[in-house]
Parts: sequence; structure tokens; C-alpha cells
Amino acid sequence: MASRILTNFSRSVSRLLCDPKILRSVATRTYGSSVKILERTLIPVNCRKDLHSSTSVLATADAAKKVVSPPVKPTVKGSKGRIVAVIGAVVDVQFDEGLPPILNGLEVSGRKPRLILEVSQHLGDNVVRTIAMDGTEGLVRGDEVIDTGDPIKIPVGPETLGRIMNVIGEPIDERGPINSKHFSPIHAEAPEFVDMSVEQEILVTGIKVVDLLAPYAKGGKIGLFGGAGVGKTVLIMELINNVAKAHGGYSVFAGVGERTREGNDLYHEMIEGGVIDLKGKNSKVSLVYGQMNEPPGARARVCLTGLTVAEYFRDQEGQDVLLFIDNIFRFTQAGSEVSALLGRIPSAVGYQPTLATDMGGMQERITTTKKGSITSVQAIYVPADDLTDPAPATTFAHLDATTVLSRGIAELAIYPAVDPLDSTSRIMDPNIVGQKHYDIARGDYKSLQDIIAILGMDELSEEDKLVVSRARKIQKFLSQPFQVAEVFTGHKGKFVTLEETIRGFELILKGEMDHLPEVAFYMQGGIDDVVVKAEELAKQSG
Repeated sequence: MASRILTNFSRSVSRLLCDPKILRSVATRTYGSSVKILERTLIPVNCRKDLHSSTSVLATADAAKKVVSPPVKPTVKGSKGRIVAVIGAVVDVQFDEGLPPILNGLEVSGRKPRLILEVSQHLGDNVVRTIAMDGTEGLVRGDEVIDTGDPIKIPVGPETLGRIMNVIGEPIDERGPINSKHFSPIHAEAPEFVDMSVEQEILVTGIKVVDLLAPYAKGGKIGLFGGAGVGKTVLIMELINNVAKAHGGYSVFAGVGERTREGNDLYHEMIEGGVIDLKGKNSKVSLVYGQMNEPPGARARVCLTGLTVAEYFRDQEGQDVLLFIDNIFRFTQAGSEVSALLGRIPSAVGYQPTLATDMGGMQERITTTKKGSITSVQAIYVPADDLTDPAPATTFAHLDATTVLSRGIAELAIYPAVDPLDSTSRIMDPNIVGQKHYDIARGDYKSLQDIIAILGMDELSEEDKLVVSRARKIQKFLSQPFQVAEVFTGHKGKFVTLEETIRGFELILKGEMDHLPEVAFYMQGGIDDVVVKAEELAKQSG
């Protein structure tokens, strides 16, 4: 009797629960985990599918009801916000509407000099977290901030030549405003593949040791290694001068996180060397500085500012541009500081987790297009001489050539003090530079190795003495008077073409210059200058 009553009750419940109206009602009241309890106990298998579909519809409706605020309106230039927190170089800004996108520049109202903040994160509640491009001293909560509507924009074009700018494009050389007609954002995409040039071509620098043994590729990236006092600055200035004269190209120097004194010295040396013309319009270089006393935001972005100036000359004027970055390690270091300020979990050795992405995004913009090229020379500091440190190791992956300045060679008074055995180039390939250039460079390399291998001259055979004599002449002939150093050395500077360089070293290797004294090869331009010098020495001694 009892079992019959229970069976009839179950059938009645099943019929009721299979009714769509009742099913929806039950699902509404038992939404959540209790639906499963109901399903396991009372609802027939053939009706469970209906219950799930009803529940899913209701869940979607519930989620729609729970949206707290409407979507944020897109940014509008001139949108105003207010500072809600200042933590060192990190500033949080709240907007009532019109959230600025990531990387937009914001300007603090009524602040002199201008303070630009770059948006780095969206925190919710219409608050953005920004990194300041200058000191935040004096900022208080409630200060008004205006969205510029774009990433940081800087002046570009010929008007920047001979001038010094900071990270936001303001002049810092006390020579008045930069009246440029063109402005460009510092954040840009790398050129498209269809716009890139695939031709491998040497950028002739006019410096014998570079062009012969470790040539630069147009659009390549060169690592410049050298300690203090070995002639790094003079080499940089000569490269700027020669590129301007030989190719009609301009140069851009980005001082990233180095000493203010060095930047000041470089500026005045460039004026003395004629690279910067204060009176006329013959300046050949633009300078962009973000020195080591600047906040990390400025040091992390000044590299991009310099690159943007160079990109204009390449893309709009079709120039072969030389971009100097001193020092690329400081770019990585500043990025690490910014990453820590933003609360990101550090990667190996404390560097930012986005190290490879940051470096790649910048380096990929340095390339050759069908319009022109940017060739980059990057000074590289190696922390504790550890080449496996993530910062220099990440940079090495992008380099096409290395130029190593040696203190030992500088002590021999051979300038430029480039170490021909340590310096390398990816394009030192007979298919690119030609078989003749390649063979002569290899011959020079072997001769210079022989100097190191052979210790004493007295025990040598006549043949070995001849080999060493030629090698010493090659070593002396690798020296060269620089045009920008004429005021210091008293030697007239020389630009040596690649053909003349190859011919000179070929004659030495063949033994056709064996009769000339070794001293005649020191601080000369081409091989014809050596012959003239030898004749002068012969007259003096005769």
C-alpha cells in the first residue's frame, strides 16, 4: 500500500516537472547548486535537458543584470582627470569619462616645466596608472591632468639638427624653441616586410680598419665595446662626420642613462669638430638626452625619441641615417626599474619579464627600407664583464657587427684603437663584400695573429722576419688621422674610400711596400700618402 502511494507521488511530480512553466519556476527558485540536487533526486532523465537549457538562459540573464557600470567611452583629446595617488615616479589618475588608452601621454595642468605622464595600466574604476617622464616633486592629489589624445609626440625634421632635446622633445640647449613643422609619436610599428630592402650593402665609413676588417651593413646594428679613454667619443664623431660627407646623411645621438658631464663634453667637442654648426645650418647631428639623473620613465623612452627622429630622416627624406645609442644597457636597466614600479614579477636576475619584447620592439624599427636606412651603433656596458647577463645577452642577438676598442692598442698610440682580431661582422662574406676584399681581410687577420704568436725577432728566419715586418706595417697602416681630431693631433684628417683601402693593404701583403720604412705607414690615409711620407723621410735623412 505504502509503495503504491510513493510510486503514484513520483509519477505526479515527474509530470509536473516536465511541464515547461513549472520547470522554469523550479529552476528559478533553485538556481545554483540546488539544481543538481533536484536533478539527482526527482527530475526524470528525459526532462533534465530542458532544465539545463532553462538554467543556462537564466544564468545569462542574471549575468547581464549584474553589470555595474556602462562601457567606458573612448578617449577624447582634452579629457580631464585628477591625480588620486603619487608614489615616486608612478602617478594614478582618475577620469570621469573618456579613459585614455595605454601609451597615451597625459599632461599635468599648469606645471612648468611641462610634466608628461605615460599611461601604463588600467586599474578599474576609471583609474589609469602612469609613469612620469620627469620628477614628481610637488604633485598633490586632486591636481588636474589633461589627456593629449596621442602618445608622446616630438618635433622631427631638419630643425632638430644641431639641437639637444629631452625625452618629450623640448629643447635643453638654451637656444630657443625648435620650430619644427612635423611632429611624430615615439611609439610606432616596425616597417612592414614589403617595405624592407633585402639587399646587403656595406655602409662605407671612410675608416680603414672598420671598412676592411669589420664592415658595417646599411641598416645593421653594431655593438661598440670600449672602456673610458680609448677614443670611443672621437670614433663616434668621425662616423657622424664621414656619413654626412660621404652619403649626405644625418646622424642622431641618443644619450641613454649616462653621465651629464659626458653629454656636455660631447656637445662641445662636436662644436669644435664642426659636426654642430651654431651659426649656420650645416649641423649634421640631432642630440637626444635622458641622462642618469632622470627618472626611469625618461630613460626608458629617450631611446625611442632618438629613434623617432632618425625614422623621419629615413622615411620622409630618404636618408642613410646613423643612430648612436649610448648606452643600450641603460635602456634595459630603466625598463627594469619601470617594471618593478608597476609591480610586475621580475624575471631572471631581476630584469623585467618583458625584456626580450622591449628590446625587440625597439631593435626591429632599426632597419633598411626601400627609401633609406638606419644604421645603429650601440655602446654596450657589460655588467661585471658577464656576457651571459640577460641584458647584454639579449642585445647580442640583434647585432650584425661588433667594434671592440682596445686599451692595449691605444697604448701603442694607434688610433682608432680598434682591435682587429676581436671585432667581427656578419657581412664579412665573399658573396657580400667580394672575394678580393674577403681574401685581403683574411690575410691581414692572419698577419696580425702572427705578431702575437711570434715573440722574439732574433730567432726568426729571414722569411718569418719578412712576415712580421709586413704585419707591423699593416698594424701601423690601420691607424688613421681623423678630421674631427685635427685640432688635437695636428694631422690633416683623411676619408679613405673602400677601393683605396683594399688596394693599400693588397700592396702591403704582396710585398710591394717592403722597401718603405715602417714609420711611413703611421697615421696616413691611403697608400699614396704612405709613399709621399716615405719620400719626405728619405729627403730628411739624406
